Order: sequence, then C-alpha cells, then structure tokens
Amino acid sequence: MTALVIGWWALFTQVAGHVRGSGTGERDRGDVPGWVMITVMTAITVVALLVVFRDQVTEAVTEAFDKVRQGGD
Repeated sequence: MTALVIGWWALFTQVAGHVRGSGTGERDRGDVPGWVMITVMTAITVVALLVVFRDQVTEAVTEAFDKVRQGGD
C-alpha cells in the first residue's frame, strides 16, 4: 500500500511540474492550488482504503442496501 501511495505522489508531482513548466510564457504562479492537492490526496486516500478494506466496505454497502429494500427493519 505504501508503494501505491508513493507511486501516486510521484505521478502527481510530475504532472504538477509539467503543468507549471508548460512554457506558456506566463509568470510562475507558485505551487499547485490547494483544492487540487486536497482532491488528489482525497482520491488517493479513498483508493488506499478500498484496497485494504474492500471486503468490509462491500459487506457494509450490501447490508445497507438490504435494509433499505426491507424498509429499514
């Protein structure tokens, strides 16, 4: 799982570096915006949790849908 997170982080930093250095002629406006960082890190966290807890998440969602179908009993 650590390798997955490190891989995503490496990809993210490479893409961010490419976008910043795209040669558009504009001044460097600084780091990646905060909302982009939060979105990417949230996606990484969700994927990491699903990899580790896939069976538990599947069971919880299945139980929730079953309860909704049965009327919440």
